[in-house]
Amino acid sequence: MEKLNIHRLKETLKYLESKQRELKRQNENETRSLESMIKYLKKDMLEHFELSNHHQSIKEEIKNTDAFIENVKNIIEINS
Repeated sequence: MEKLNIHRLKETLKYLESKQRELKRQNENETRSLESMIKYLKKDMLEHFELSNHHQSIKEEIKNTDAFIENVKNIIEINS
């Protein structure tokens, strides 16, 4: 993965992490819009950065945002 893509992936990951923290803080308040945004962001990252080429099981783990974030961190570490 190119350095530019790694930088963009890091920035996108930071945004995803901030939305995940926000979702956790919301507790049981209205969270559907945040959940939708996070779901879309993960799918977009998966496709845009071709993450499945770098991590075999990332597609199966896409529903678990915390696991997805950890996998993306590993991809960044390996490719930095």
